[in-house]
Amino acid sequence: MDSLIESLYSRQDVIRCTLCEFAVAPMYCEVCHIDLCKDCVEKHLADKSKLHKVVSLKQYLSTLRNPKCCDHPDTQCELYCEKCDHPICSNCVTSEKHNHHECVNLTENYQKKQEVLRKDLQELEQHIYPNFQKAAFFIPIQKDDQRKQSQKITAAVQKHGDALHTEINIIVKRMETEIDDMDTQHQAALDEQEDAINNTIRQITQTIQDLKYLLETSDVGLVSKYKSRIQEFRKLPQKLNVVLPKFNPVKINTEQLLKQFGSLSDLSVEIEEQDYILPSPGAESSPRARPLLDVPRLVTDIPTTGYRELYCVSCLSDEEIWTCGDNEIVKMQNLKGELLKSVETKSGNVPEDIAVTRSGDLVYTDYKDSSINLVSGTQIQTLITLRGWRPLYLCSTSTGDLLIIMTSNDGKHTKIVRYSGSIETQSIQLDDQGKPLYTSGYGDKYLSENRNLDICVADYDARAVVVVSVSGKLRFRYTGPPSVPRVPFHPVGITTDIQAYILTSDCNNNSIHIINGDGHFLRYINNCSLMSPWSLCVDSRENLFVAERDTGKVKKIQYYMYN
Repeated sequence: MDSLIESLYSRQDVIRCTLCEFAVAPMYCEVCHIDLCKDCVEKHLADKSKLHKVVSLKQYLSTLRNPKCCDHPDTQCELYCEKCDHPICSNCVTSEKHNHHECVNLTENYQKKQEVLRKDLQELEQHIYPNFQKAAFFIPIQKDDQRKQSQKITAAVQKHGDALHTEINIIVKRMETEIDDMDTQHQAALDEQEDAINNTIRQITQTIQDLKYLLETSDVGLVSKYKSRIQEFRKLPQKLNVVLPKFNPVKINTEQLLKQFGSLSDLSVEIEEQDYILPSPGAESSPRARPLLDVPRLVTDIPTTGYRELYCVSCLSDEEIWTCGDNEIVKMQNLKGELLKSVETKSGNVPEDIAVTRSGDLVYTDYKDSSINLVSGTQIQTLITLRGWRPLYLCSTSTGDLLIIMTSNDGKHTKIVRYSGSIETQSIQLDDQGKPLYTSGYGDKYLSENRNLDICVADYDARAVVVVSVSGKLRFRYTGPPSVPRVPFHPVGITTDIQAYILTSDCNNNSIHIINGDGHFLRYINNCSLMSPWSLCVDSRENLFVAERDTGKVKKIQYYMYN
């Protein structure tokens, strides 16, 4: 074994630094599982997010546990048979079973497999997983657009049918049934593809966990058995293109009513291959841009929610909202202010934040007992209990994941963690220079996922909106619009809309900033008698709901021109 290590270690032209990808790497980090040159060791140790353990590569290789030979149980494997694809000992080389087979040093093969593991993990986390997230993100949008278009077609059919009075009602109903059947077919096709995409995402998530485990283990036999599924995962799901039917009315002729009423074109569902690309940072993918109102309009003013201080509002539908404030009760109300439902937190603590999931359930964070909880019907289930961290704010993503911003128990560190169910799949804490993306401590940090999958955080203590890509790379910081004299910016609540615009409440200035997906200021909402605007959310028609902290009111504001 020692001779093999010496042999491998002496071949320094093979083992290069993982960070600079050029210099010879005599060192190895046992925590991050990367090779390091001497110049990069200090840079790597500067990353304080982990407790690194850097040792000489020679020392690390000497600790590897080689498996026992299957054919010679008393002998450790030192070689790897490439044809048979498993470790062997030196006695096997001359055996009939492995005669004339190409064999390499087992440790060398282990290093090669480690590199494959690293590359697969990197591609899964940075490319494949985000692409599948993007694919899954657009399915609900297609379904919603399809529903709206179907409603427009149905309205056109009904309008034409009304002109024919009672004689034509039977035909109208027949047409509506055809539309419903087509819509059902399309919804079924989208549901099927959505299930397939989410199933693949779960497989990718599990593969990521498996790769992380393999990178941390020193069990050479287990690592040697790894089979890459990258090629399988690189193939993105096929995209459904639907050509919606058109309603073709004809001039009414009573005598030939049945023939002249009109017809629906056939439903067309086309499959289109998608390119293997990352979501474009800042890309605004709204299918139909709508202009902003010059003067936003107050639509509804819910006079009271029953809280002395109101902290959170989240839309359940266009007519129903969830709110929470300075006590342990979370309330569902309609736009008249009528209480529809109330829920007391499981622990009796005041919830830190609330969010509505894609399925319509409610989730809330409990800072004091470090838990994230799901309210479904009358049941409250603890989804996640943190260790060493406390949850602050959260949002539900387009793919059904949860993004949770949390602080360490000592208040010195802050990070965002993505959960798929109760499984952690991503952690975002530092920028490319190893500096914290977010301020530490308990300060307000509401967050929202944008249409382009960016993650947007209103960091009150930093006086900035911090936006990172889906992979966690810093895109920009918005610190307020250019103005003279400079007005202090205090962002609190944050939400995003169909055009990838970001809206954030500036509580101390009683205004709301609207910026685009690249961080450029568009305009204020500073009318509507706003008082201490706090939490924000938008409904399906892009109406803005504003929770006013000090008044306990929720205001519904129209800021787009309706189509």
